[in-house]
Amino acid sequence: MPIYEYDCPNCGDFTLLRPMAQRDEPCACPYCETQSMRVILSVPGLATMPGSQRRANEANERSRHAPQTLEEYKANRKHGAGCSCCAPSKPVQRTKANPHGLKTSPSARPWMISH
Repeated sequence: MPIYEYDCPNCGDFTLLRPMAQRDEPCACPYCETQSMRVILSVPGLATMPGSQRRANEANERSRHAPQTLEEYKANRKHGAGCSCCAPSKPVQRTKANPHGLKTSPSARPWMISH
């Protein structure tokens, strides 16, 4: 929603955040409740932030007012069905060598990352 400027005959000019659909309608002054008309007193500000930041802000605005349900999240997921963050995790395999299902290192050097 943009910020519009209004001129009250009693109190002077004030700004108000309103929907674009109501931009031409008179607005009540926040101080004296007198109906005031919209005026243009300053140069309009342009959205000059990067697109990625604008999308992040839009996502934050949506999530603050209406968080996604589990069904919406599943429908909008971007990862495949085998993704560990979107799909349920696989059960741990229990074997004779690993009866408790604990994770073990595949080599004699557990501090090394294998590929």
